Amino acid sequence: MSDTHFDIRHDDAGTELVVSAAGTDLATYVYRPDTPIEESPKPYLYPLRTLSGAPVGVYRPWDHRWHKGLQLTWSHLSGDNFWGGPTFTQGAPGHGYVWRENHGRQLHRDFATQEKAGSEVTIAQNLDWVASSDETWIDETRTLRFHSADTTAGTWALDFSTALTNVHGEPLQLGSPTTHGRPNAGYTGLFWRGPRAWTGADVHAADGNQGDAVMGTRAAWAAVTSDHDEVDGGATVLAYAGTTSAAVPLKWFARSSAFACLNPSPAFDTEIKLEPGETLSLNHRFVFIDRKLERHEIESMAERHAL
Repeated sequence: MSDTHFDIRHDDAGTELVVSAAGTDLATYVYRPDTPIEESPKPYLYPLRTLSGAPVGVYRPWDHRWHKGLQLTWSHLSGDNFWGGPTFTQGAPGHGYVWRENHGRQLHRDFATQEKAGSEVTIAQNLDWVASSDETWIDETRTLRFHSADTTAGTWALDFSTALTNVHGEPLQLGSPTTHGRPNAGYTGLFWRGPRAWTGADVHAADGNQGDAVMGTRAAWAAVTSDHDEVDGGATVLAYAGTTSAAVPLKWFARSSAFACLNPSPAFDTEIKLEPGETLSLNHRFVFIDRKLERHEIESMAERHAL
């Protein structure tokens, strides 16, 4: 392994930071975004790049303007929408995806930690989740750890951990469109959307499932691999389901037929009830690999980078 040191730099406006390694800006973390309320403002990681600089993300695509690289979201939270766009509604009044004035937002409070330690960069951030009523419902502590930059293997990794504490004073119901009646639409939590060029990409999961069969399953990891537009070659994004402190199991929202995405959903088809003062802890890992991998290669890479 050829480990490479990371660098971190902030913009003068105090809105974003850039993490780089091997001469490439790998990830821009926009922690004070200029986002319309209809897109449920929240921090996001975009651009995202491999070590060679190839793109592995998308920003505000025409079909879902609220999709932005890699971001922590929640589509159904006690009637509010921290995902963006219309809210899936079953039954009257309205049915299907309905635009409502129920968009929440995640507000950066401060950074508890910003550490550069040799071959790693760790950022710990405190945020408030503010509902459409302007009440703070969740106090979040989020940690992003950038590590394992390997120029020989062409890989780097991001660990994304969060602790979501209910400060609302009432129980919070954390769900998804599937918990509200739409089958196979359990998207919520940490969500990555790939480039347009990756539409129709190959999808693999640890349990042997591939393609559309990965949707709604439980597996230690899932991966998407495809070719790039503009630059030669391809890449692979490998995601680990990780862990949750809830009794509800993590399940995959993963697809490529409409667009490529990976989402270890904490509430795919079962709501999480978060009592006042209770904390939901989630830990995930994404690995960005600078070439297309066959299934057996993904399996080997998954074993190497396992949590």
